[in-house]
Amino acid sequence: MPLTEIDRLKQTVSEAWDSPVADQVAAEWGYPAGTARWWRSSASHVFVLPDNGRRRYLRFVPGSYRGPRPVTAVAELMARLSDGGSPVVRPVAAESGALTVTVATGLGAMHAMVVEPAPGEEVDITELSESQAWHWGQALAHVHRDAAGLDAGLPESFGELPAIGELFAHDTALVEATARLADLMSDLPRGQDRWGVVHGDFELDNMAWEDGRPVAYDFDEAALSWYAADIAYAVRDLTDHTGQPTTEHRARFDAFLAGYRSVRPFGDEDVGRLPLFAGLHAATSLVRITRALGEPDQAEPEWLTELRNDMTDMARTHRKLVIDIGQAVGRGIRL
Repeated sequence: MPLTEIDRLKQTVSEAWDSPVADQVAAEWGYPAGTARWWRSSASHVFVLPDNGRRRYLRFVPGSYRGPRPVTAVAELMARLSDGGSPVVRPVAAESGALTVTVATGLGAMHAMVVEPAPGEEVDITELSESQAWHWGQALAHVHRDAAGLDAGLPESFGELPAIGELFAHDTALVEATARLADLMSDLPRGQDRWGVVHGDFELDNMAWEDGRPVAYDFDEAALSWYAADIAYAVRDLTDHTGQPTTEHRARFDAFLAGYRSVRPFGDEDVGRLPLFAGLHAATSLVRITRALGEPDQAEPEWLTELRNDMTDMARTHRKLVIDIGQAVGRGIRL
């Protein structure tokens, strides 16, 4: 989401963390004003809704940033996966009975949904056991298997790649590296065993753990893509900057793949493509970050300047990764 949109919403948030914009949206689910509390804003604005001692999460995006169709597609996907037994949180219907609602607010139209909480606690990479890594891989395979055919309204991944040439026309090394990766991607097979609905961000930050098993949330990046691409993005904490498993995390990486393979096939050829997808993801992230940064305002708040600086540093890292992997392709190194 553009930093300008995040700032616009943040300006409405009080010291008590409520917002009249969130109040207007939450009212569609029957919550009184002052109930929703701001939690974070990134791909969407997220507010916490207390509910009988539990928490639900209100998620909404500006209509100027994303249309209603992809939001509805994500909600319907989550509902059908959850109803089918996949380890995914379920959306909560609004008072109208709809899973998603478009609400006119003081900041314009907002496309919104509410989701149940994921039971359990978060686990970071330093706490992750090999057994948990196995169940993590198994959970992603369940999503891939059970989401087959539930693709209505979802975009294809890597649609941002053509923008590299537009946004970075002066950066020859980056443009050429991206072109090599895109050419290699264009030749990849899209059979049912390799291509379908993916979560898009199945990393540890987007799941909670109970009894050693994860439950996923945050399907903002759900799309049609290669299953290997979804795996490459999920296991970034287990790999180095080129997508290869690190020595420190090799056992967890292998356990993840073993868990995945207990549900779906994933051959060595697909494993060999993980670095390619690491480069493609980096190029996509670079476009998204650049678009989100926009032009700085001289009067922007300090927190926004700090966030802009962090994202700029992240963009430099992504650029280097694209070039490194793109050059490896150019030298004929097998990915």
